[in-house]
Amino acid sequence: MVKTIIHHLYYSEHGKNIAKKVNLSNMLEIVKRIKEIELEQARRVRNNKLSRYNVGEKIHLKQVEFHKCQKKNRWVFGGNRSGKTECGAVEAIYMARGIHPYRKNKDNVFGWVVSLSTQVQRDVAQAKILDYLNPDWIEDVTMLSGKKDCLRQGVIDQIRIKNVFGGTSVIGFKSCDQGREKFQGSSLDFVWFDEEPPKDIYDECRMRVLDRCGDIFGTMTPLKGLTFIYEEIFLNALNSDQVWYEFMEWADNPFLDASEVESLTKSLSPDQIESRRYGRFKSGTGLVYSEFDENVHVIEPFSVPKEWQDNISIDPGLNNPLCALWFAVDFDGNIFVIDEHFESGKDVIYHSEVIKEKCSALGWKKDGRGRINAIIDSAANQRTLASVKSVTELFYDCGIVANPCVNKDMFSGLQRVKQFLVLNNGLPKLFIFKNCINLIREFKSYWWGKEDTPKKVDDHALDALRYYVMTKPSPTQRVSIKSQISLDKERLIKKLRNGRKRY
Repeated sequence: MVKTIIHHLYYSEHGKNIAKKVNLSNMLEIVKRIKEIELEQARRVRNNKLSRYNVGEKIHLKQVEFHKCQKKNRWVFGGNRSGKTECGAVEAIYMARGIHPYRKNKDNVFGWVVSLSTQVQRDVAQAKILDYLNPDWIEDVTMLSGKKDCLRQGVIDQIRIKNVFGGTSVIGFKSCDQGREKFQGSSLDFVWFDEEPPKDIYDECRMRVLDRCGDIFGTMTPLKGLTFIYEEIFLNALNSDQVWYEFMEWADNPFLDASEVESLTKSLSPDQIESRRYGRFKSGTGLVYSEFDENVHVIEPFSVPKEWQDNISIDPGLNNPLCALWFAVDFDGNIFVIDEHFESGKDVIYHSEVIKEKCSALGWKKDGRGRINAIIDSAANQRTLASVKSVTELFYDCGIVANPCVNKDMFSGLQRVKQFLVLNNGLPKLFIFKNCINLIREFKSYWWGKEDTPKKVDDHALDALRYYVMTKPSPTQRVSIKSQISLDKERLIKKLRNGRKRY
């Protein structure tokens, strides 16, 4: 810019006229001032790391998806160095500054950053906030320890930040080792959990954002096993429509060097890789259906052609939930679970009415007598002291013909389901509509127990699925479809053979 202005002053007609009126010293002062402005602009660009976040050739797509999410309770489960903490820090600054690119912004925002301890706060979350917080945006800082002129070496209590709407926002720092009582009283617009907090602190923070309709977001590596976060967020046991999560791993981070990824992978055991690289939850044993991938097997519902309608599978229960699943199969043999009924504490009459209502809504096929056909666990044939009729007979009286002749072999059924989840070519043959929330939840929480058998807990939808897939040939097994002419030829050959046997 400076060279351009000098060239203009000395070589253009307009510049020569100005030069006549302005003496040389004044001109040099102007040039000096312009140079200062250029240096200041360059300094601001260097300091404003936020302006360089996810722009350019390398974009961390999962970080972008996190920022785009409109849910009130959103989490990133990520491995170390996957980029999870970066997006948590940026989200907090976006909201405090009032410059969020995907959400409604407001003035005078108050939020907390919650770490496990003050030391972890200083070394991780606080450091990331300072990385992306331009010093020009800071109005004041309150310290718990250390000096204001050396923020990174101390422990910050609160940072007061200029909001673009003219007010002042506050980011406060909290640590879980302070105890739940230190989290009471405030009214907040957001809470960012850097790593998994204790449940009592999590519950208390949810109360803090209630009156402002605020947000909870968390970034963590699951190292503690199957905790309450596993239940409430990953499994979404309460079926909240405001819960969202995403997994991040090293391959998702475009800023990691390939050689570094290879080196890190070699240094970890298989169990460590699951959590440290992929950010996956782990118990003492493994998932039964480790092949299940919610991003692959769970799809948005669509209108299923009538010709695809296949069968309903029922796993009965009274105190335990009864689960019914509706199945469709396309012309390529792909199985679709398109609906479910899942409820406990009700009798057969109630379940029959719900099943018939769902069939009516789906336009489900009926037999020649106007009855609905299904398959059911063979245990439904047993009579109890509570009723003179079996569950199968009770369903029949209600207009549902439930066939109890199912193959219940556990290990064969597990392997058949696994085959439908992933073929040898890596492609799936089983898809689940997003509205089948209980089947999806059970897939994610079905663990191996002792003696190589699954834990018999919360598996009613999976049992119904297993009964159904055992009525289908293996997806790797080629099934030839014979024409009508071929079938007629076979019948004729059988008649000829039977005729010869008579003589």
